[in-house]
This record gives sequence, structure tokens and C-alpha cells, in this order.
Amino acid sequence: MAAPGFWDKSDTARTTIEEANRLKSWVGPWDELDQKAADLRALADLLEEEADEDLAAEFAGSLEQLEHAVAALELRTMLQGEDDHREAIVTIHPGAGGTESQDWAEMLVRMYTRWAERRGFQLNVLDMEPAQEAGIKRATIEIKGESAYGFLKAERGVHRLVRISPFDAQSRRHTSFASVFVYPLVEDDIEVEINEGDLRIDTFRASGAGGQHVNKTDSAVRITHLPTGVVVSCQQERSQHKNKSTAMKMLRAALYQRAHEEKEKERAAIEATKADINFGSQIRSYVFQPYTMVNDHRTEVKISDVYKVMDGDLDPLIEAYLKSHAQQSTGAS
Repeated sequence: MAAPGFWDKSDTARTTIEEANRLKSWVGPWDELDQKAADLRALADLLEEEADEDLAAEFAGSLEQLEHAVAALELRTMLQGEDDHREAIVTIHPGAGGTESQDWAEMLVRMYTRWAERRGFQLNVLDMEPAQEAGIKRATIEIKGESAYGFLKAERGVHRLVRISPFDAQSRRHTSFASVFVYPLVEDDIEVEINEGDLRIDTFRASGAGGQHVNKTDSAVRITHLPTGVVVSCQQERSQHKNKSTAMKMLRAALYQRAHEEKEKERAAIEATKADINFGSQIRSYVFQPYTMVNDHRTEVKISDVYKVMDGDLDPLIEAYLKSHAQQSTGAS
């Protein structure tokens, strides 16, 4: 079954204005960096004529700032995909392994929450079902910030955890898996065709930690897109109407991503030697015992401080993936 279609419905004037604004967002930072480089060259000429400790310290500090700014702009140039500028929807599911994997899935939710906070992004929990003993059965979170999808697409795949289980009375080492999917958040400028007749909408009682409004009414909503089998659900609001609205947004994002994946299959047939990231691939391992190490299997980047990564310091891993992906794309073109 082919994925649903989509089209750009914005008019010509709006498209032109948005394109102009996007170009300005590139030209402005470039001009600013060019001016800073010129100022540093002038400062360097002064230091060559006459040594000055204060001037030298100013030069060193300004040079370091310029290097960071150049690196940030370089990273931004790698976010040139059609949807890289969009915000993101992230879904996390535990693998086989019961409580261990469910706890690992919840740890990943916290990791992405901390990453979003570090970047000043807004995070909204759209759907989360707690497991009975510990962890979660699933989670869907919305991360709103410039190019959130462009960065987080590096996280799509299976994440592996190795640790001594806190749930094992014999303190044995366990290996757990959880899968992460990332979709671009589709707003009103892109419309996805969804036929109401293709939807099955079920309502059920929300699960949670308890409270006055939990399990009293059928406010939670599950939507199944029958032609594709895509299922989304939302139970975070007390209003069934709000949950349905949010679930429809989640469905549109999932179907939009599915349409792009159909195109990717065609390109993958041609670029058979190019690594493909999909569900079932083990992209990264997080080892807590007998040593600590985060190892990204796609880029071979290794970070010994696993706790720092789990606290949201994902940028080195994400940047390495984006650089590697950009090099592969350049080599393939």
C-alpha cells in the first residue's frame, strides 16, 4: 500500500517571503563571522608590530569564540534535508526483556528531556504508558525548537544498554534494548491526505499513577490508519477532544514520514553501499559495567562518561553522525 500523499499548499507570495527569510538567516551569520575574522586579522597585525599581553589575551579569547561560532555554522550547513528545519516527534518503545527494557526506555525519555532542556527547546509529553513494576511501555514526546528533527534524526534506531540490573537480586549483568523513532512535526504548511473512512478511532480509560480523574472516563484516544496499519494514541489530556486532536497530529507526522520512507527505498536500491538507518539496527551501546562507555557503532565515536551522556550531553554523538552522514552524501553525489 502506497503511503498517503502530501503537497505544499502555501501560495507563491508566502513561499517567496519564507525563502527570503531563510536566506537572510544564512547570510546574516556569515557576514557577522566575516567581520569578526577581519577584526582579528587587524588585531594580529597590531600584535606583530608590538607585543602586548592584554591585547594578546583579547586576541586569544576572540579567536576561541570565532572557532566555536564557525563550528556551529558548519554544523548548521549539515542540516539541509527537506525536513531538517522542522520540530520533532520522538517515540520510544522497550524491546524484549520486561522490566529491564521498560526501565531503559524511561531512561532514554529522561536523556532526551535533558538534551532538550540544554538546548532551550520545549518538550511536551504526548503519550506515556507506565509499566507495572518500573519504566514505561511506550512514550511519545514532542520537542519544539529550531531544527530539532534535523538533530534528532541521528537518534533513530535501536539503543543497547549493558549494566548490573537493579531488579536482579543476584546483581547480574543484563543487556536491554529500546527503539527510538523520530518524525518531523508536520504543521499547517504541509497537508497530508487522510480519509476519515480509513480511520478506526477507539476510546479507553487513561492509565496513570492515580488521582481524581484517572480511570473514571474514556478520555484516551487510539487512532488506527487502516490502509497502512499505523497506530497512534494519546491519553495526556482529560478531554477526549483534545486527545483526539493531538493523536491526529501524531498520525499526520507518522504518515508524512512514511511517505518519505517510500522515496528512500528507491534511493536505497541505487545506493546499495550506503548505510541505512532503520528500525532493528543497533546504532549505539551504553555500557555501565564492567566499565563505562558510550559507543556509537555508526561513527565509532566513544565517550567514557556514560552518565554525562545520559544527562543529555548528546551533541558530540549527534554532530559526529551529521558530519559522517554529510560526507557520505557528498561522496554519493
